[in-house]
Amino acid sequence: MKNFTKIILLILTCCSLHAYSLPKLNSLPSATATVYLDFDGQTVTSSVWNGGNPIFCASPGLTDEQITEIFNRVSEDYRPFNINITTDSTKFLAAPLTQRIRVIITPTSSWKPNVGGISYIGSFTWGDDTPAFVFSDKLGPNNPKYVGECCSHESGHALGLSHQSSYDTNCTLVETYNTGSGSGETGWAPVMGNSYYKNMTGWNDGPTPYGCANVQDNLTIITSQNGFSYRTDDFNETLDGSTYSLGNNAFTVDGLIATSTDKDAFKFVATQNSHFHLEAIPNSLGGNNVGANLDIKIQLFDAAKTLIRTYDPMSIMSAVIDTTLNTGTYYFVLDGSGNLYSSNYGSLGAYRMTGFMGALPIRNVSLSGSIENSKHKLNWDILSDDPILSQNLEVSADGINFNPLTTVATSNKIFNYDPHNNNTLYYRLMVTSVLNQTVYSNIVALKSDGKSTKAFTVGNLIQQQIRVMAADAYQYRLMDSNGRLLATGNGFKGSNNINMDRFPGGMYLLQLYNKNEQQSERIIKQ
Repeated sequence: MKNFTKIILLILTCCSLHAYSLPKLNSLPSATATVYLDFDGQTVTSSVWNGGNPIFCASPGLTDEQITEIFNRVSEDYRPFNINITTDSTKFLAAPLTQRIRVIITPTSSWKPNVGGISYIGSFTWGDDTPAFVFSDKLGPNNPKYVGECCSHESGHALGLSHQSSYDTNCTLVETYNTGSGSGETGWAPVMGNSYYKNMTGWNDGPTPYGCANVQDNLTIITSQNGFSYRTDDFNETLDGSTYSLGNNAFTVDGLIATSTDKDAFKFVATQNSHFHLEAIPNSLGGNNVGANLDIKIQLFDAAKTLIRTYDPMSIMSAVIDTTLNTGTYYFVLDGSGNLYSSNYGSLGAYRMTGFMGALPIRNVSLSGSIENSKHKLNWDILSDDPILSQNLEVSADGINFNPLTTVATSNKIFNYDPHNNNTLYYRLMVTSVLNQTVYSNIVALKSDGKSTKAFTVGNLIQQQIRVMAADAYQYRLMDSNGRLLATGNGFKGSNNINMDRFPGGMYLLQLYNKNEQQSERIIKQ
């Protein structure tokens, strides 16, 4: 992610190598300013790239699902601004030359080795279509999280931003690329640092590599130097007759926190004394607020505008109100909050708030775990007024990205699992009622003591075949890194081979199970 400063006038031509039917996605089609995520390959001829020699950029070969995830991640990073993130070349070509940037996602990286991407600082306004590059072969390869973070980072350079660094108390440089702090859902890192390994990423007001006193205000630079600013405020924060009314029974409202001072106020009328439930969830890619940037805080006021309570959990990014309201008028004020690892400066993004009078059918899902005889023993309790339709256990290596582990019969409240390695694994339970209400449990982290005797021995680093040594006959499921099912089959006691010829290089999940045991293995095909 090296960057350069513009020195000379650029002459640049770009033309398409291929014609693909790609998803045409737009985050804000009405906006003039545009960041174009280019996935279909390009030939680039530029006096400032590759010594002026042509660059034949191949398509990264990403699936529609991967492209959509990348688009959604970048869109959420730029959600506060009046700018369109697009995969549609016609939107890019219609934008003014001085308000657009093409970000080419490509595995063609040999001309610029040892970086995940590259761009010129300030090139968004140059007016000559100088592109930025994101090298998908260096990012996973083709890991949508990594590619998305790099797209936001490199387009951030084009919008005038330098890297964000970290220093110790003596003003000694510790990290050129600030890796942030924390882990799990609220673990944070700056977009212009190294944000590959944190869930919550955002714009930052902090030091650059040029000295601990050289502080860079990302939001001010983006909104003052590129011909666009923030999106129009959607809800005001005053508690009076102009406050947006949520009605008096049930509601769903979508909103946006665009600045660190932005607050959205709402009025709600309770027509009777009753249980009240509200959930405010940041825009994300799935459970546990994966890919969210907004950490939500809600304040509850009575009709006299007296603060009743603040809901601002430190370990999760969403906020829940579950209480009893007496008949009367109430106000909710929602804004972005800091947490244990970040300030509210970059806690920005979209959200959805839903609420209703009356009790939830599923009122609580509590998961606990322990280690017994080197196996992970999981058990849970569910408090629900309605029958449960399904119970699905999920597992994660980082506490952020979860994959299906097993479906458990609704009559069972316990599951034993051989973790197959000594790393810490994170578990959660997804419960769905017969009324299609879905609730996630808390997350449980367990670490193996390394004494397990496995039912299956698997070679994890492979080329064409997965070799499985099995203690008994078994079945298997092969999934990609996103949890999509690729193949199923059967095996026998002893040595078995699973053919991987038709699958590209990358990481896969292999689930093996017999009548007594279940085991999951991460497979890396070279």
